[in-house]
Amino acid sequence: MPLTQSSTSAPSPSSPEIPDRPPSASPHGELAWIERIRQRAATTARGAGALRLGIGDDCAILAPPRGHEIVLTTDLSLEGRHFRRDWHPARSVGHRALARGLSDLAAMGARPLAAFLSIAIPRAVAAEAKWIEGFLDGLLALAAATKTPLAGGDTAEAACNDITIDIVLLGATPTGRALRRTGAQPGDRIFVTGALGGSAAELASLSAKPQVKVPRSSAASSRMSGKAAPADHPHLYPQPRLAAGQSILRRRLASACIDLSDGLSTDLAHLCTASNVAAEIETALLPLHPLTRTQSPEAALHSALHGGEDYELLFTAPPSASVPRNIAGVPLTRIGEIRRAGRNRALMTVISPDDTRTALDPGGWEHLK
Repeated sequence: MPLTQSSTSAPSPSSPEIPDRPPSASPHGELAWIERIRQRAATTARGAGALRLGIGDDCAILAPPRGHEIVLTTDLSLEGRHFRRDWHPARSVGHRALARGLSDLAAMGARPLAAFLSIAIPRAVAAEAKWIEGFLDGLLALAAATKTPLAGGDTAEAACNDITIDIVLLGATPTGRALRRTGAQPGDRIFVTGALGGSAAELASLSAKPQVKVPRSSAASSRMSGKAAPADHPHLYPQPRLAAGQSILRRRLASACIDLSDGLSTDLAHLCTASNVAAEIETALLPLHPLTRTQSPEAALHSALHGGEDYELLFTAPPSASVPRNIAGVPLTRIGEIRRAGRNRALMTVISPDDTRTALDPGGWEHLK
């Protein structure tokens, strides 16, 4: 059922989506749930200039800024694949569901306009008001911090025992100027924001001790505080680099850009393929996240190259670009250089501190691989 006021009529008993039972006025039912989402999402819609009409009608109405193009991304979060309820607090699930799509917008240099949430939840979970409220805490706190209004979506009872979440995000970039994966040229330098490997290191810790709970103080516990979760939990509460991406676009620094969702080795390969170039990475330059200090040097390097879900930005810049050490409060680190593609050159090469060169194969995440 859409998150709209016009969807309150009872469904037909013959509908394949609805069991043959009378409508319920349960406080845990879909209508009560939708109303709760509508009330809480209203806070994120305040002051959102592009959103003309949010939750409460059959469709949302947006007015994109003059001189801008619309960019759109969609991202699934599947229980058992992207999160586990016994590992991830409900707040983390909500935060991560939105952060994944916001990172896509960041990679294009886009400013968020609106988010749309579709979610299917088992009846047993829907009856747990605590889980749903925690999920909304995480999602809406990040929405408020990034000025991303929740403008609509859909809800349903899951046909299995797992939760399915889909986020659709709309953003805006100046016409003809969105950052893209194409455009990297031989001689361009390769930069990353922030630090690498932290998400994989924290996930490894969770898998070893899944019952360890994240302290409430570090999980954005104050409802709708508008404050983003801290960076010391890069897996549970990743930080989408929206301000950095917008600044990179505004300063015209990047020739190409991508976010690191599936792992540096996999995402850099996407950029190289799109730009028809090769890349060399110096392992000594990789900015390792402090959480990787709990790992062996080999494991830390693996986390940085292949771990995934760091949600940092990787971009290329021509030698003439004056790239600062920090942008929008986030460190920038040069990690390598773009080379000309060729039959006798690997798509990606890693250079160790002793100058040994090794071909780097994509080793990050790929569904159905």
